[in-house]
Amino acid sequence: MSTRRTFLMTVAASGATFAGAAQAQARVEEKDPQAVALGYLHDATKVDPKKQPKFAAGRLCNNCALFQGKAADAWGGCPLFGARQVAGKGWCNAWAKKG
Repeated sequence: MSTRRTFLMTVAASGATFAGAAQAQARVEEKDPQAVALGYLHDATKVDPKKQPKFAAGRLCNNCALFQGKAADAWGGCPLFGARQVAGKGWCNAWAKKG
């Protein structure tokens, strides 16, 4: 009985770990309605300043106050997109200077 219980606990823990890892890796899609509304792009060099007047060179997700990661991280969390990640080299019009 304890072997069966140990097996079931191991399977349950493995499933939870896998689900957490899959969620952590979810990335924002540029075509997502929220991303479109915020003008989000994975690559800030592709932002059209005429369409996005708030854009300024050097403003990237990885140096935004909302970015939840290290400046060197390729991807990191952003509270605007829930559990999904944004590109460190990306940009959106909610960019805010770190305090």
